[in-house]
Amino acid sequence: MIELQSFKLLGITLAIGLLIGLERGWHARDKAEGLRIAGLRTYGLLALLGGLCGILAEQTGIVLLGFAFLSLTCVLLVAYSKSINKFEDYSITSLIASLITFILGALTVFGHSILASATAVVITLLLGFKPLLHSWLNKLEQQELDATLKLLLISVVILPILPDRSFDPWKIFNPYHIWWMVVLIAGVSYLGYFATRIVGNRHGPVLTGILGGLVSSTVVTLNLSRLLKTSPGMHNALAAGILTACATLFIRTLLLASIVNAELFRILGASMLVMATVTYVLAFLLWQSSLKLEVKQDVKFENPFQLGLAIKFGALLVVILFLSKLGNMYFGDKGTYFMAAASGMADVDPLTLSMSQMTNNGLALNVAAHAIFVAVSVNSGVKSIIAFVIGDKALGIRVGATLAIAVIAGLMTVYSVFSID
Repeated sequence: MIELQSFKLLGITLAIGLLIGLERGWHARDKAEGLRIAGLRTYGLLALLGGLCGILAEQTGIVLLGFAFLSLTCVLLVAYSKSINKFEDYSITSLIASLITFILGALTVFGHSILASATAVVITLLLGFKPLLHSWLNKLEQQELDATLKLLLISVVILPILPDRSFDPWKIFNPYHIWWMVVLIAGVSYLGYFATRIVGNRHGPVLTGILGGLVSSTVVTLNLSRLLKTSPGMHNALAAGILTACATLFIRTLLLASIVNAELFRILGASMLVMATVTYVLAFLLWQSSLKLEVKQDVKFENPFQLGLAIKFGALLVVILFLSKLGNMYFGDKGTYFMAAASGMADVDPLTLSMSQMTNNGLALNVAAHAIFVAVSVNSGVKSIIAFVIGDKALGIRVGATLAIAVIAGLMTVYSVFSID
């Protein structure tokens, strides 16, 4: 039985080597015989070597495996130095892949066959996606690289070291929770930015609205309203783009609230989904009736992440939390709703996150849900005004009427289905 198990493990190691070797051999398939340093057979043998050395190491000690790895490294370095002189190829990708193949073979016989197999698949994908990854790298701008590093800074470095406790009697200022919400909103905007950056505007205002709504539906509304001056006669197409951004905001608001407190999905889910569905459907009808003209001007978004803006967002979040708490203490639910309306005139996200967070500290779920709904409704009205003022009356009517229908439908859903009062 022990030998049968060993044969099974060696079979897995061979499959791992052949998988990686398949990609490497395919990459060098156009080279003549004798010019291919390592391919399908070589990688299969490397994995088997790792597996056999692993079996021997179980009997004689782990030191044997270390010596085998060092010996293989020396052989590969000699082969690499010879290939540099012959082919002037300075890439060490195949060298590293060979060493990893050996390690995966050894890892398999030590009882980690699933981990080794999954790693082999990931490595093969990385090797095969070389053209795609390089094309992304060539398109990456300096500000986008900086944004990525800053996002990693606030999420991987800063967030784990912040204290997870409140420092005030109202349980508002919890550094970890506040910064986690900053990371959350920054991450959503970051993904939306790059989705728009990769796809671009070549599919028209509607796709721009869907993706841009993840970054800022207000920015989409402003830019598409301005395009009306250079693209007359495109009221329906531009209104469809604005409305898809607004519908995406409804989904985004529901997502953010639910992440902070899953109970809010039960209360807000139906109304927000109804609002999003109504807006998407009417936007689709507008798009269908529009002339299929391309928008030549790109919708520009700001840097995907700015550390200063993240800090300001965190400060605004604390202020809204504090004022909402005071408003609720001295004026009851009406104070909270007034704060929600005021916040919705500028941005929905801080209010959504603050209300969701406050439900974890005693705020009633129905009050938080009402406040978020008020903020979203007011924000929809602001976008209608933007479309009317920046665009024109026709565009404003299309956007405003659609959003009004969506808000009414959402309001009816809130009270008739869930009765959150």
